[in-house]
Amino acid sequence: MTVALDGNSLSIGDVFAVAVRRETVALAPAAKERMARTRRVVEDAAASGEAVYGVTTGFGKLSDVAIDPARLGELQINLVRSHASGVGPLLPEREVRAMMLLRANVIAKGFSGARADLAELLCGMLNAGVYPPVPEQGSAGASGDLAPLAHLALSMIGEGMLFLQEKAVPAVDALRAAKLAPLTLQAKEGITLINGTQAHTAVAALLVQDALTLWETAHVAGAMSLDALLGTPVAFDARIHAARGQQGQKESAALLLDLLDGSEIRESHRDGDARVQDAYALRCMPQVHGPARDALRWIEEIVGREINAATDNPLVFENGDLLSGGNFHGQSVAMTLDFLAIALTNLATISERRIDRLVHPDLNQGLPPFLTENAGLHSGMMMAQVTAASVASECKVLSHPASVDTIPTDGSKEDVVPMAMGAAWKARRVAQNLTHILAIELMCSAQGLDFRAPVRTGLLLRDAHAAVRALVPHLGDDRVLSGDIAAIAAAIGTGKFTRKGVA
Repeated sequence: MTVALDGNSLSIGDVFAVAVRRETVALAPAAKERMARTRRVVEDAAASGEAVYGVTTGFGKLSDVAIDPARLGELQINLVRSHASGVGPLLPEREVRAMMLLRANVIAKGFSGARADLAELLCGMLNAGVYPPVPEQGSAGASGDLAPLAHLALSMIGEGMLFLQEKAVPAVDALRAAKLAPLTLQAKEGITLINGTQAHTAVAALLVQDALTLWETAHVAGAMSLDALLGTPVAFDARIHAARGQQGQKESAALLLDLLDGSEIRESHRDGDARVQDAYALRCMPQVHGPARDALRWIEEIVGREINAATDNPLVFENGDLLSGGNFHGQSVAMTLDFLAIALTNLATISERRIDRLVHPDLNQGLPPFLTENAGLHSGMMMAQVTAASVASECKVLSHPASVDTIPTDGSKEDVVPMAMGAAWKARRVAQNLTHILAIELMCSAQGLDFRAPVRTGLLLRDAHAAVRALVPHLGDDRVLSGDIAAIAAAIGTGKFTRKGVA
């Protein structure tokens, strides 16, 4: 498929397709026509000599400095160079590709007043598989993600470096190898490339897809744990959840019932079990997993709008108006990223509690201590639960919101900032942590189901159990578990343990 950019119809699925699956991308013809019309507005403004922010003036606190008309191109180049000041680890390739796509889409929207050449070059770089090294730290999320986007813009003017076939080479050489030419920036085009929310929104768009996968995986892992622990699905009866009326909770309960359908283990203890109800980590899965789904619905809506948002400053309108505002401010997506971290942390903490019940000899309904046949000589899954507890605790720390923090920047011109990139990398870390916790739960619950044999779980969970066993064998004698956890975590990322994956 080719994703056509028109500035209005890009979806989160499209972002994932281009950033991860490397689908090709191109500008829609209508977008080129719209860009040409607003570009003429910028050119007229530059020729008029009037004070227009970012076109004939300096930036931020220096916006009252008029620029010589003969040096407007130099102004834009200096802006890019000076703002490429990021530090810290590099953003992963997929996040940089998503950022490039979103920036091209914003330019295609037409409110930037830039030539189509800018968006065309971004599309060409995406299709050729070249991308710049972009440090993840240095953006406060106001006036946009200035530092990360400046590192991208720097490569587009042939400066700095680009990754070509996983090797960093001078940008001008990488562009030449890809049969692309660096830009010579004209009036307003430097600020067009760096002014916007596309770095943290790129992370958010990809995390939405990841989070939906993790949400379903949490149900597969939780259902396997419940069956291994001789739990009851009675608490998932649709009537209970209809009585409350929360949509996510109803969806969660229905998914759990679907996964547990046909379980022989359930039938084996239906009669004669003295327990009236299970612990919260089992019984209240819909009440904890459900709100996470409701949160994801809201997050997906906000992020879905932002990937098609005009976030430049000033905005250029076809009637000739250039209006300065604050659409570059990242508060909306910063808040969703903080909420995402909280939602995923709740999935992490309840999963860790289920893991504890699986290994705890006083709580695991007759399973061997720490899920090993010869406890004492062997420690079994003891340290796997400790790892899950450690990582879950880190998630709690990372759930402190970044978007409530602010510190004045740019000589206090930018006096209220959302710290959106901080929210982005925290949410990404929580998603990674949850992936490892769910991998541990799948490993432990599969081990628990092994000990219930020859009585079997339901059909769907048998497939999930088989998928775990295809990756890691039953734990007999103690062995190093890090590789097992990593193998299952990698499979989680591919959707192997979603409802569709185990069907």
